Order: sequence, then C-alpha cells, then structure tokens
Amino acid sequence: MATATKTKPKKSAPSAATFVWEGTDKKGNKVKGETSAASMTVVRATLRKQGISAKKVRKKPKDLFGSSQKKITPLDIALFSRQLATMMKAGVPLVQSFEIVADGLDNPSMAKLVLEIKKEVEAGNSLASALQKHPLYFDSLFCSLVDSGEQSGALETMLDRIAIYKEKSEALKQKIKKAMKYPITVLLVAAVVTAILLIKVVPTFQELFEGFGAELPAFTQLVIGMSEWMQEWWYIVLGLIIATIFIVKQAKARSEPFNNALDRAVLKLPIVGDIVYKATIARFARTLSTTFAAGVPLVEALDSVAGATGNVVYRKAVNTVKEDVSSGTQLNFSMRSTGVFPSMAVQMVSIGEESGALDSMLDKVANYYEDEVDNAVDGLTSMMEPLIMSFLGVIIGGLIIAMYLPIFQLGAVV
Repeated sequence: MATATKTKPKKSAPSAATFVWEGTDKKGNKVKGETSAASMTVVRATLRKQGISAKKVRKKPKDLFGSSQKKITPLDIALFSRQLATMMKAGVPLVQSFEIVADGLDNPSMAKLVLEIKKEVEAGNSLASALQKHPLYFDSLFCSLVDSGEQSGALETMLDRIAIYKEKSEALKQKIKKAMKYPITVLLVAAVVTAILLIKVVPTFQELFEGFGAELPAFTQLVIGMSEWMQEWWYIVLGLIIATIFIVKQAKARSEPFNNALDRAVLKLPIVGDIVYKATIARFARTLSTTFAAGVPLVEALDSVAGATGNVVYRKAVNTVKEDVSSGTQLNFSMRSTGVFPSMAVQMVSIGEESGALDSMLDKVANYYEDEVDNAVDGLTSMMEPLIMSFLGVIIGGLIIAMYLPIFQLGAVV
C-alpha cells in the first residue's frame, strides 16, 4: 500500500493536460472551449457540473515545434504573487486560491505551473517546499520569505509583502529597459536605412552621374566610395555584427570576469551609469526592507540582498557589510566604510537602527531612489529625442544632399 501511494503522484503529474471540448448548454446552445484537467473523465465531470453536455472531448494536440509554449516571465510571477495574496487576504483557502488564480491567468505555462504547485500542497507539502521544486521561477529569497510566513502563521501578510516587492522590482527593471530600448531601437533603424541607401539607392545615382562627364563634388565622391565599399563588403560587416553579438552573449552566460568588468563599466557611463547606480541602491533597500520586515535575521537577510543587487561592485560591498555586521558592527557604519552607498541612504539606515524602525526607513530609501530612477529615465528620454532626431537628420539628410549636390550644380551651370 505504501508503494502504491508513492507512485501515484509520479503518474498523475505528467497526465495533467489541456482538453478541447464541444457540447451544448442547458438551453441547447452549442458551446466549446478548453479545460485543463488530469483526465478526460475529469473534464466530462466538470462540464456536467456546469450544466454542459459534452459531445466531443479530446486532448489538445501539441504544437509541432513547441512554439505554442509561452515563456514564464518575472511579470507572471509577480502577478501570481499578487493574486495569491489577494485570495488569501479575502479568506479563500490556499488550495482553492490556486484553482482561482490558475483559471484567471492568460499564460498557459504559468497556469500549468500553478496547478503543479497546487498538487504538491494537496499532497501535504508546505508552500515553500513546493516552490523550491521550481528554482527557475522562484529564487531562494522568494522561498525563504514564504517559509517565514508559514512558520509565523502570517502567510497572507507575507505573500502581500512579496507581491509588493516583486511588483516594485519588476517596475524598476522596466524603467531601466525603457531608458535603453528607445535609443537602441532608433539607432538600429538608422543603421538599416543607411545601409539600404548605400547599397541600393546610391548606385542608381552613380549610374546617372557617369553620364554627366564632369568631376563630382568631394562630398558626393566620399559617399559613392562608401557605397562601393558597402556593396563589396556588406556580408563581412553583417557577419562581424552577428559574431560580436554571439560572442558577447556567450561571454555573459559563461564568463564571470566578463560580467564583473561589464558591471563596473556600466557604472562609469555618463548618464546610464547614474540610472543603474540609483536602481541598484533601490534594489538593495527594497530587498533588505522586505526580508528584515519578514523577521529574517539581518545577517541572513544581507546574504539574500547581495545576490539581488545585480551588480558585482555592490554584491562585494554587501558581502563586506555582512561580515562586519556578523562581527558586531552597526549596519550604517559598515555601509559608510564601503564608500559605495550614498550618504542619504546611510543616514536613513542610521535613524532606522536608532529608532528600531529599520525596515520602514529602508522602505523610504527604496521609494526615494525608485522615484529618482523614474525621473532620470524620463529626463533621459526627453533629452535623447532631439539628439536622435538631429543624428538621423545629419546621417540620412547628408546622404540625400550628397546625391542631389551634382544635380544642383548642373542646374546652376545651365
């Protein structure tokens, strides 16, 4: 009997699938849809409870290349945290909360993950241990906070804090991406348009100019020379760009020294560096505030914070702070000694330690620097727009002028 109960979870886990059904409702109207369930029998029983008479039920075929599987993003995890916190605060039992959340999710992959977690909890496992079986989506910080909530008997409050933390963290990431995405996209479009002009348009004008029988302006000759070079070597340029992108991606995935050097270099960039710096301080304060408020000891909390900073300079600084704090040094003194934390953050931490409201003060620091990042991103976007438009005008306009300059000179002679 013991062996039978052990093998059942292993067999039921892979059997959960999506079924496509057709039938009629109580009024005789034809209805159809999709339902996730363990078996076809469960689907028919569920539909029967809803007053639907199922005519056809079949398993939904999988996509040939697997492209129908939507990727689970951090935003999906943040949404899951918020919805689960809301359900539990409303008094809905945990297992039933999973069902409601799964039904409301647009991402089928995320819904499947939620149902897998539900099965683990139904089998008697704690929520934290169920989440730990999916480390790709739930990091050690997430799981430790849930475990603290379960141990203290305040899981709904902890889930609410986790939801706020995930929402704030993802909002901060989106702001950084917003600052980078716009100029990069515009520059890529400009590069593509310039390449098309040089390879396709300029040669047409070059054939026209050959019939003039006169010496072309120096600017036009320069552009024609660039066009001839691009026509001959464009595949090498394209190959170098692709190879560079591939090498950088591989280096980021496999080389820790490369990532560390990249982190240090980003902080030294003129405008972007300041945004990354403020975002890192915001992440530090937000993570430490959330973990400390959850009752996690400060030294253990700093261990989680080190990985959440997202930058090697601050990861090393937080590890140094952790060693100092474990030996009895106050947090604000240790932060000041590293020389990488702003004085305002250090002073707020000092006030928090003296007043016994460290988590509240850290939350204020996080809010302040998140607002600073928001303002900096808006300022960068508004500043970049005229600069990019001027750059596009010079590049594209310069090519057009170079092509029409001989025609203008010919018209002046006539």
